[in-house]
Amino acid sequence: MRFFQQVHACLMAQDIEVKLRLLDSLIVNWSQDDLDFSPTATIERIADPGRPDKPNLVPPKDLVRRRLGSREGHAALMHAIAHIEFNAVNLALDALYRFQAMPRDYYADWLGVATEEAYHFQMIREHLAGLGYEYGDFPAHNGLWLTTFETDHDPLVRMAMVPRTLEARGLDVTPDMIKRLRAIGDQRGIEILKILLRDEIGHVAVGTRWFRYLCQQQGLNPFETFQTILEQYFHGDIRGPFNYEARAEAGFSSEEIAWLKKIEAQTFASPQ
Repeated sequence: MRFFQQVHACLMAQDIEVKLRLLDSLIVNWSQDDLDFSPTATIERIADPGRPDKPNLVPPKDLVRRRLGSREGHAALMHAIAHIEFNAVNLALDALYRFQAMPRDYYADWLGVATEEAYHFQMIREHLAGLGYEYGDFPAHNGLWLTTFETDHDPLVRMAMVPRTLEARGLDVTPDMIKRLRAIGDQRGIEILKILLRDEIGHVAVGTRWFRYLCQQQGLNPFETFQTILEQYFHGDIRGPFNYEARAEAGFSSEEIAWLKKIEAQTFASPQ
């Protein structure tokens, strides 16, 4: 089996069930060591990966905010999380397909991430069904994939921007979502988010591992390089609060943690 061709087919599959089956096949072939890692003749830029027709994608400002106390608001929150996890499956697949000259351990890591993201998506999808809704019933935004597309030219930039910036933000906001679900008595939702938080620490750690590997290969200072990439590619302001314990577990250095604490202090010192 040609590994990169199989990954591309999975990435571009629009039907959710087909995508998940292709991912299962990829995992089986990996476990049987039945893969050919020959690069593809060309590496396609992917502005829009395989996804179902729904949800409708809209700008973040056009998303309707719903009160969590209502059934619809509760479902809308879980739908937003499901959308993030579905995108994360495609993101991990793109990290596999896009950068075809990395060490074998890189592909093992990102295939593992894709597998866990698919598991997360299925858990949330089932919970959403229990609330009377399906994935696609609410609009969503495409910000995570837009950054993925913007960073498809360089694995160093990708590792800095996607796992270490956008996905790391999930480490910061998940504890508050758990509190919100606890307030409405959603025990299953709490269990799911705790699993997500645990696993996402590992996913950010994968990004950190390969970011530092690439910095070492290029003789770059990881802290200075991370700051430079954020200045160039991050749209908006970096704002706290930050989950320092989770970020440290995910491999953020003491220097990076000190820098984030300075940003957070400036954030809350500034007029809102």
